[in-house]
Amino acid sequence: MPSGLLAPTNGTFGAPGVFLAPPEPVREITGVSRSTAAFFGVSPRGPARLPAGTLEPDDDVLSWLTATPVRRTVPRLVTSWDEYRHHFGGFEGPGRLPYAVSAFFAGGGRRAWIGRIVHDYGSDADNGGGRAIGELDGLGVGADRCPIILMARSEGRWGDRLAGSLRLVTRPLTLTEPATTTELVVDRREWVPVGSLLRLAGGGDSHEFSYVDDSSLRLRDDGAGSVRVVTLASAAGSVPGGAEVVTAVLEVIDRDERIDRREVIDGIGLRWDHPRWLGRVLINESSMIWPHDSWLAAAVDLTGLELRSHPLISLRPRPAGDPCGITLDTGPEPPVDHMTGGVDRWPDIVPEDFHDGRWVPGNEVPGDGVQSLGDHDDVGLVLVPDLYEPSPLVETDETEEPATLCGPDFDYHVDAVEPPEPEPAPPGLDGLRLDINDDLQRDRLIENQQAIVAWADHRRDLTVLLDVPLDMTQRQTVMWRNHFDSPYVAAYHPWIDTSTPDDHRDALIRVNPSAFAAAIIAEREQRLGVQVGPANQIAAGALRLDRTITGPQHDELHRAGINVFAAERDGIRLTGARTMSRRSILRQLSVARLMAVLRLSIEREMQWAVFEPSNPTLWAEIRRLVHGFLSRLYTAGAFAGATTKEAFFVRCDRTTMTQNDIDNGRLICLVGVAPVEPIEYIVIELALEANQTVSVEVVG
Repeated sequence: MPSGLLAPTNGTFGAPGVFLAPPEPVREITGVSRSTAAFFGVSPRGPARLPAGTLEPDDDVLSWLTATPVRRTVPRLVTSWDEYRHHFGGFEGPGRLPYAVSAFFAGGGRRAWIGRIVHDYGSDADNGGGRAIGELDGLGVGADRCPIILMARSEGRWGDRLAGSLRLVTRPLTLTEPATTTELVVDRREWVPVGSLLRLAGGGDSHEFSYVDDSSLRLRDDGAGSVRVVTLASAAGSVPGGAEVVTAVLEVIDRDERIDRREVIDGIGLRWDHPRWLGRVLINESSMIWPHDSWLAAAVDLTGLELRSHPLISLRPRPAGDPCGITLDTGPEPPVDHMTGGVDRWPDIVPEDFHDGRWVPGNEVPGDGVQSLGDHDDVGLVLVPDLYEPSPLVETDETEEPATLCGPDFDYHVDAVEPPEPEPAPPGLDGLRLDINDDLQRDRLIENQQAIVAWADHRRDLTVLLDVPLDMTQRQTVMWRNHFDSPYVAAYHPWIDTSTPDDHRDALIRVNPSAFAAAIIAEREQRLGVQVGPANQIAAGALRLDRTITGPQHDELHRAGINVFAAERDGIRLTGARTMSRRSILRQLSVARLMAVLRLSIEREMQWAVFEPSNPTLWAEIRRLVHGFLSRLYTAGAFAGATTKEAFFVRCDRTTMTQNDIDNGRLICLVGVAPVEPIEYIVIELALEANQTVSVEVVG
């Protein structure tokens, strides 16, 4: 018989013979990364209050918008500071989120999920609140020519800078057979879906428009292939001499001079049943615009339609009894060539907005705040830099004397020219401003921190990085620490002053120490592995500490499990890497994160074993895979012991399972490890010899 034949690619066999089966994939546990961070805070723009689901091709747009629950927090992955700034804005807002993200990437972080926090008003009816709004000039939908109203994709004054247009373009159709007033016959490969808009050529220079009600294939009369028959929604006034497909191109630009932000979307249809209907495309493809629901169930009216660019302008005032049923307060001002009406509602945000009070353990549906990470299993670090505002980013000195033109000598002088009225300051974070010295407000902050830590305890796969509240005394700090006991949280102290070159504020900004710690943790893991203690490293970009920690204070804080940044000759160094767990075995952050990596790696990469027959062959394969994974970690220095037998064990056999376990489909594998703890103390022995000499020796 023939041999050496490859197995058929379609999985079937023909004539008898010997076939070489394709090799099975080599199974190996590779380990998961925990260096991706998630930041939750206040930003000028960014995704928020969007439907939780995905708009599928068969979904009716309006029905989908009405029925789909809305999520306040919609995390987005960014891989650089420039990408963050593109989606969420720069340093122009009142929050510390951009400073924390900037410090993370400057210190070596590579991946970060960003969750923009907005206030929970208790009802999905507020989804459009605070968004800039405008309409497309010269276009209307339905018999009443209701305006095509567009909104900024999220709330905030940033939307007032949006400008753009909807430009109508044509593509010629080649008619393969003579047309009638109701049907066109074109090549079968032409893309003319239902809902397409056609421009029909009449006698002379006249044209008329019609939508497509049907587009289907039909066999040619001579049997040589097929053609596409296009049925018009309304009969043409005369037999068309030619036809063109009309589509739209949406161009939107953010007029912010600090960043080049624009988008162009083409191939847009103008009737609700078109596969690329304007409303559907805005939801699925635009990062700046969102459709108002007042026009999504109609088609663009063809009366007086012109092939031109229709600019996006501010909404026109609507008369009383408007037939479109739109009740919008647009004011008396005439329309301008951009959107208007965006509102920064930052003062409404409160600490409770950072977590979902309706979320309960075991709920697999993502919630709001930090619970929006429900379906993101790659996150290893969570930070909440704007959980409360200890003080505005830059304090103002209201006692400063007004400037004059007087010189140092007694002489005639003129008064200073009255300066122009300054622009009103943007709203601050009034709802997040808590006084740590007020017992009720301090307890409120602690309760919200505890709620986030409790969520992390339930997940068991990430670490929350908390900041010791600013301006706490040493005694208050130790008392604050006593409210936490978890291996999934680490605390950092004190706060750090920094400055960034692209920040318009001409001052040092006091930033959360957890941001610098997150950069060190991520960079260390990427470079050395999760088993290495993320400490004893200079914080990139850190310029000054908000206070000096004395030696005795440092000792007390370290014993309490609070990680301290210390000013040294070469910079500001992170001196600790402990969790806030009271169990000594999990007090080291590297150990706690290593245990999470072990559990997640084995759990996620052993799913292939589900439904395999539970027998000695499977047990041996599992022992081999887990032993190989642990051996690589042992070689990297993750475990203590002179040999692998001293460092870990793997058992999966009759001693770990009863017959009842096997009969009920349970496979039990016992894994034990001896993680190595990082060195925190080096003991030096100082001895005075009898001959008056001094000897110094490192003993441990």
